Amino acid sequence: MTKSVQTKEYAYFVERLRKARLEAGLTQGQVAKKIRRPQSHISNIESGQQRVDVVELQRFAKLYKKPIGYFIK
Repeated sequence: MTKSVQTKEYAYFVERLRKARLEAGLTQGQVAKKIRRPQSHISNIESGQQRVDVVELQRFAKLYKKPIGYFIK
């Protein structure tokens, strides 16, 4: 059984998350500061090493000014 962080769907999700951050003109460090997490947390998420829960996804969506559907294929 494949873990969800290794699926094509999850890879698409983290790529959209990264793209949304860049479109918002934010660095990983800036995002980390705004959500009160270390920059390494953002890096781990964007590299697919760490999963995002629904509450955190809501925070990212609000910060990046994107609907949650933007991140889902």
